Amino acid sequence: MKKRGLVIAGMFLLMAGTLSAREPLKDYSFIRGVCHGVISNPEILERDLGFMERLQLNSTRVWLSQRRYERDPEGFINDLVYYVRTCHEHGVSVMPILFNGNGLNPDMLKESARKGCEEYAAAIVNALKDEEGLLMWDIMNEPNCNDYYLKATGETQKQHEAEITAFVRHFIQFVRKNDPKNAITVGHMYPRFCENTNDLVDVISFHDYLETRSRVEASYELAKEFSAKYNKPLINSEMGCLGRSNPYDMAIEICEKHQVGWYVFNLVIGGYWGAIHGLVYPDGTIRDPGTIAAVYGFYRKRDLNTSVKVNPNMEGHAQHAIRLVQEMLGGETEVFRFSQHSVDEILEAAEYCANILESAEMVPMWEPPSARIETWRAMPREEKEKAREEIRAFTYDLALQLKDWCELF
Repeated sequence: MKKRGLVIAGMFLLMAGTLSAREPLKDYSFIRGVCHGVISNPEILERDLGFMERLQLNSTRVWLSQRRYERDPEGFINDLVYYVRTCHEHGVSVMPILFNGNGLNPDMLKESARKGCEEYAAAIVNALKDEEGLLMWDIMNEPNCNDYYLKATGETQKQHEAEITAFVRHFIQFVRKNDPKNAITVGHMYPRFCENTNDLVDVISFHDYLETRSRVEASYELAKEFSAKYNKPLINSEMGCLGRSNPYDMAIEICEKHQVGWYVFNLVIGGYWGAIHGLVYPDGTIRDPGTIAAVYGFYRKRDLNTSVKVNPNMEGHAQHAIRLVQEMLGGETEVFRFSQHSVDEILEAAEYCANILESAEMVPMWEPPSARIETWRAMPREEKEKAREEIRAFTYDLALQLKDWCELF
């Protein structure tokens, strides 16, 4: 109850505008955010903010681009201000990321590039520092997540880390000079790198994409040690990846347990990262109900001693579904004999089985059987007829799976 109260109180104060973004806070555990992009298209931005409102999310973390700024400074600033103000109108705060360590160009670290970087940073900071929707500055995303550091070895790697750290520390101080009020952080890819900036930032920020609960817990323990040592609040500003054994429900559950504010990567399923990231499809549908449940604070039960197993045939519906398939496919013994039943009737029998299998979680859901059924239903009549034998085989297989799972003889 205490944690939920902090979340509600923090959201209310941000939405009411009484909590100034220009006052670094002692606690950011109320943050429930997503990584996002600076969207200037009003229709798409309103759509995404609608998703955030429905999910009760209250913050976005967004990547900026010096290159894009330099191509069109005025247009870039206008888009950014529009984004921050529109988010604020929806009760969503914004954490802009000035520089990105991913794909870092080492030339940016050279003294000859410093002036251009400072001009860019100053323009962004001066444009946003008085905006109510600004939560804090992220100076650089994952400073050490690039080939310049990761592919170096020995003393060379230490030298490259020192160069990167010097750049980041310079811009922490540069941004603070231009904006002495708003909070500053750096989104490090692992807690161990936070030590490079812990003394300068207002908020300690780390990312966690680790593969098991024990490894994730170890990250939090180290991050919390830093938080206690420096007496600074802590956030996890990136987590959740289906392809790295870091499922959203696990990541969010552990984060909430430690009462740490969070940002998942990312909101909308699509684009380059769509195969392993994202909460919501552009049309508002979802990929994994467990992920959305976790956003709301509900997690899958993993205690086998107290969990209640589904009994799909408790009321005889599994048997009814199997009998319907037998009828549609032409009899119990001659299953693949030509049937006079329509393809739509066969699909009805298939859905009867599919709905039981899916709700009882007896089939993989990366391609739900019901999705295949809906794809066939949407086909023109002639196309459906061409797919008749494929549909019959699919339906037969669903019935066999249901029979096997329910141990029906």
